[in-house]
Amino acid sequence: MTEHTSDLLRLLSERGYIHQLTDGAALDALALKQVVPGYIGFDATAPSLHIGSLVQIMMLRRLQQAGHKPIVVMGGGTTKVGDPSGKDESRKLLDDAGIAANIASIRRVFERFLTFGDEPTDAILIDNAEWLDTLEYIPFLRDVGRHFTINRMLAFDSVKLRLEREQALTFLEFNYMILQAYDFLELSRRVECRLQMGGSDQWGNIVNGIELTRRIDGVEVFGLTTPLITTADGAKMGKTASGAVWLNEDQLSSYDYWQFWRNTDDRDVGRFLRLFTDLPLDEIARLEALPGAEINAAKVVLANEATALCRGDAAARDAAETARRTFEEGAAGDALPTFAVSGSIGIVDALIGLGFAASKGDAKRLIKGGGARIGAAKVSDETMMIVVGDDPVRLSAGKKHHGLLVRD
Repeated sequence: MTEHTSDLLRLLSERGYIHQLTDGAALDALALKQVVPGYIGFDATAPSLHIGSLVQIMMLRRLQQAGHKPIVVMGGGTTKVGDPSGKDESRKLLDDAGIAANIASIRRVFERFLTFGDEPTDAILIDNAEWLDTLEYIPFLRDVGRHFTINRMLAFDSVKLRLEREQALTFLEFNYMILQAYDFLELSRRVECRLQMGGSDQWGNIVNGIELTRRIDGVEVFGLTTPLITTADGAKMGKTASGAVWLNEDQLSSYDYWQFWRNTDDRDVGRFLRLFTDLPLDEIARLEALPGAEINAAKVVLANEATALCRGDAAARDAAETARRTFEEGAAGDALPTFAVSGSIGIVDALIGLGFAASKGDAKRLIKGGGARIGAAKVSDETMMIVVGDDPVRLSAGKKHHGLLVRD
């Protein structure tokens, strides 16, 4: 592990956030002598970010904890283009009203992780539509586009992989990397931003922004990426059988969010505690060393801490209590996810409605495998209808997912 002298790089390194870094020694020196404004960009393609974005949010939190200034850049402009990184096809384009609504919804999560305000280390949120929407095409091509070669742009993985698979890449998406590079230049000028952070798939885009800022303004800026966060079995972080793990409670109940962390693989507990909680490193070392089944106590701590950060202390306590009642006492629990039903519903639709299955095929496989239960009774008939009266009906998928069907 590289020795760092600044609190910023030492904190990021000790907790496992650093994968690639441009001129670490110079950034280390800068962080020792001044507040470093650093940004991460987030496109507003949905009303909520999901857990795949959480390591980036936590990096902004660490930046602030180390005495520096987090800049949340919402992609009101770039969302209209679509980042081709990791995508097999073009994403659906949203209108201005849809993007604005998504940004307002997403902001609520950032306000839980960061302190916003007017002080030197307070976070700020900026929408890149402020400068991208007013660009004039010919001047932009002349002043910015000339610094990019098609040869190099074709070599980036986000472009190369789509072309190798013979999947369409629109000219609109092809421009994304230029616009993201231009964001860094604008942020350097507007708020003296000196650092861009992101996932490892953003390395090429970040380097483009560093070079553009140096070439046009002669200003030294820096880039830092995190490793791709996967689970111990190699799966991408946040991908589950029932869909994305959303950060906003409107998209996912706090109980299900808590359960996601409680179900962490034994091998991931220590790493996730370092990345996704504020627990001291010595306490994390103690928890990850718990032997055998005792590691489950560490998973409960992880679930409590991660849920409290994202959803608040009360939501974490309620989820933990619901889990205790559900598994220790067999009670329904008030915080279980619910799905409103008018009269009756088929078992397959009920499983989908509660988020326990992503499709009818998934639901039927769950039933066929013996994983669906109403109360304590196993369901074997995929055509079964459930009548919902005044009392909620408890539906379970496997041992860990429980929900309630309630009368609409």
